[in-house]
Amino acid sequence: MSDRTIISFDYAIKHILRDKANFDILSGFLSELMERKVTVFDLLESESNKGDDEAKVNRVDLKAKIDNGEIAIFEIQCYRQADFFGKVLYGVSRAVTEQISVGGEYDIKKVYSISIAYYDLGAKSDYIFLAKMAGFKGLHTEELIRFARPAPPADATADIHPEYYLILPKMFDENIQNKFDEWIYTLKTSKVKSEFTASGIQEAGVKLATLKMEPAERKAYERFMEVKANEESILNTYKRDGIAEGIAEGTRKKAIEIARKMKANGKDENEIAEFTDLSAEEIRGL
Repeated sequence: MSDRTIISFDYAIKHILRDKANFDILSGFLSELMERKVTVFDLLESESNKGDDEAKVNRVDLKAKIDNGEIAIFEIQCYRQADFFGKVLYGVSRAVTEQISVGGEYDIKKVYSISIAYYDLGAKSDYIFLAKMAGFKGLHTEELIRFARPAPPADATADIHPEYYLILPKMFDENIQNKFDEWIYTLKTSKVKSEFTASGIQEAGVKLATLKMEPAERKAYERFMEVKANEESILNTYKRDGIAEGIAEGTRKKAIEIARKMKANGKDENEIAEFTDLSAEEIRGL
């Protein structure tokens, strides 16, 4: 069996991995990351997420069972660089607060945030980072009170504070040391090697293969990748010139330029918004 070329993971999140038929891919990815058995069984589409086009196309919220016991919320996102950490914090906060109904109990499921970033966030050597808080530490004695809620059996507790994973595929040197490194290699190169054995990865090689795309779908994917390449080009240009302040504004100007061209070619507002992140009002004003 030859190596397979698959679509980029951020595009898959937007269009393909929301389908329950593809939950085995996400379950495998999360299982290898956490080194625990994770089974995704539901896609969470809250009312606010339904109305937030930018959030919906850049993140997917999932409910999963861990080791056949703990139920947790996983939020996987591929945000752009502008306000990256603010968006991560906002996404997790929303995933927590939306678990609570008005007047209901605070039965919070733990949220795991998995952020995949394809640009420089200041890392020097590593490509996987984890941030979490164990609990409250005494200032005088360093006594620890866990950030947890009671859970069965009676003397047990369940940690509820969010954990944040940050994955930087471009920092990976392609020296594969474990099964999750196979996933990192695939995130970086969009290729699945025939010898890979990580959970879910061969399923990704089959279901996300570019060769399986219909002509119209392939054309949409190529447009998406073109916009993505343009954004990266803008960011790299500013970094080379040392003009950090102009990154966000330069990206917006390029998005407007692309939107004008798409509008002139008869593309509808929804398609233009998807590939430029401009609002419908902004597009109508062009």
